[in-house]
This record gives sequence, structure tokens and C-alpha cells, in this order.
Amino acid sequence: MLHLTAGLARQMGKKLSVLFIDWEAQFSCTITHCERLRNEYQDVIEQFYWVALPLTTQNALTQFNPEWQCWEPGTEWVRQPPEDAITDPDYFPFYQPGMTFEVFVALFAEWFSLRRPAAVMIGIRSDESYNRFLTIASQRKQRFSDDKPWTTLAPGSHSWYVYPIYDWKTADVWTWFAKSQMAYNPLYNLMYQAGVPPRYMRICEPFGPEQRQGLWLYHVLEPERWALMCQRVSGVHCGGVYAGQDSKFYGHRQLIKPDNHSWKSYAFFLLESMPQKTAEHYRNKIAVYLHWYNKKGMPDIPDTQPGDIGAKDIPSWRRICKALLSNDYWCRMLSFSPHKSGNYQRYSERIKNKRKEWNILCNNE
Repeated sequence: MLHLTAGLARQMGKKLSVLFIDWEAQFSCTITHCERLRNEYQDVIEQFYWVALPLTTQNALTQFNPEWQCWEPGTEWVRQPPEDAITDPDYFPFYQPGMTFEVFVALFAEWFSLRRPAAVMIGIRSDESYNRFLTIASQRKQRFSDDKPWTTLAPGSHSWYVYPIYDWKTADVWTWFAKSQMAYNPLYNLMYQAGVPPRYMRICEPFGPEQRQGLWLYHVLEPERWALMCQRVSGVHCGGVYAGQDSKFYGHRQLIKPDNHSWKSYAFFLLESMPQKTAEHYRNKIAVYLHWYNKKGMPDIPDTQPGDIGAKDIPSWRRICKALLSNDYWCRMLSFSPHKSGNYQRYSERIKNKRKEWNILCNNE
């Protein structure tokens, strides 16, 4: 997307700005590639926001520390940020230490727009995941115009999110690179040599539910960085062993339960086996989930339904078990969004009280 946008900017004599979130635990190839692109298009890049600030995101590798914070103060980092990276927490007036990535990018868009219309171009493609498809395909979101379905108004903002390559397939991407001979991240070559099919190649934050499947590549491609990652983030070694397999350990592709349990009782069993703080977090989410379907005329969701562990939210206790087994801390599988860290404690207490009111305790009582 940057190649296409920067090329058009040169033709039109325009300038653009680039936002790059540096997640600290990233492949050397990715950092080198970003530096190369920044240098290659410096004539049309007005500002390159290389952000290396503490941001909180999901750690789907462990139930003991289900979130982690990149560039966390007082810890030994996996690597040092570039000298010209934005590391000053006062650089952005909206920044709050440890805020989530989702909140940061939304507030960045509003700050960048200066309360004027601005286009924020995002390089996601709809066939990468069902959630990404919904982001673009939703008919409820306001468009820039009817003939531009690949645009949407950012919530509470003056900015428009634009998805220029939303309909590109994996084959389209690689066909374009083959014909244009433009530079791409050489990490893809290493992935291909390691036997990763092109449709599964993902380069982003390393510890999420989807991204953890590629953790083993750090071990193979950058063993020194892998060792630092194991020291830095809880559960990394375990994830490197199990997350890339089609095993039942993380509920990935294979999902089974003990013979003496229903899916509902198995969900209670999983909750009771978790650290108390993590279990209470999930109980709150599950209570809201059950209450929502209760109001829709479903007093108790089924133990299982056809298609209930797919991309579409089809309610069942088996789907809840999959969310628990996969360490889906933000419960995206149950249609939740990441919480705003500043309000989370107050939210947790309120939902905990609501559970009693709804008579949904989410335990064996």
C-alpha cells in the first residue's frame, strides 16, 4: 500500500505521513525493511511517525499475564528503539502510559486530522480474517460516498479510514510484486524457505491468538532475539512449542473436552483452574454474553451448535470453551472489543455486581 500511495503522491506532487508502531519484539528484517522504505520515499513523506511508546496488547500465551506492554519502563527490552523513534510520552498530547493499540490509533487519527477531514489509509485485506471483512463490509458504517464502500468514518473523528487494497487476494499481492519488482520484506522469503504457506504469512505483534502460531520462526530465524523474548514475556517458550501445532493445547483447530464433562461444565472447570484475577475477567465477559442472548429470548445457550466455533458468532458453551482455551483475553470470539484500560477496573466492579442481579454467576453454584 505504501508503494502504491507514495508512487501516486510523486505523480500528483503531494506529501503523505506514515505511522509505524514498533512492537519491540519484532524481526530484524521488518525493522530493516521499514527503514529502507522510509529512505526510499523520503521525498514524499512529510512525517514518519516511528512510535516506540509503551502500548498494551494481548498476550495469548499464558493465563497468568494475559496482557503485555511493549517498551515497558523498568524492564530489559528485546532490542533498543532507533535513535529517531518517538519515545517521549509527552510527544502526543493524547497519549496515556500503557494505553491499548486500538485506542492509540483512534486518538492518533483525530490528533493528526487537526479537526479537519483527513484520510487514514490502512493496508488490511478483507480475506485475511472474518473480522477484517466485517470492518470493511459493514453496511451500518458511514461511507465517504456510496461509490466508495472501502471507506468508513472513524468513530468520533474527522478522519476517514480508507482501505485501498481491501479486495486484494494473497495471489494479487505476490503477482504485483513479481511484476513491479518493488522491494518487500525479505522475511517472507525466509518464511517460504521454512515451509510456511503464503496464506499463513503474517507479520505483526507476535503474541496474539493468530500471531502466536508463527512464534517458532523466531526460534529458527533469530535465536538470539528468541532467547530475549523468552526472558521478556511470560509464556513465550510454551507458545513456541505448542502454538504452531494443530493441537488441543490452545484449542487451535482441534477442540476436545473430557468425556465426563458437558461443554458447559467444562467451561466452569476451565474457569476454576485459572488464576483468580483472570477467571473473574472471563466470568464478567461471559455473564454479559449470556445476558445479551437471554434478552434475545435464549434463557440458556445450547451446549453446541453447527458452526459454533467458526468465524461467525453462533452462541454455544463450546464456543465459550474455545475462547477460554485459546486465551482470547479480550473475548473477540464472543464479539467483544478491547477494553479501555483507564475504565476497566470500574467496569469490572460494575459487571461483577450485575452478575448477581442477573443471577449469572458463571460458576458451579
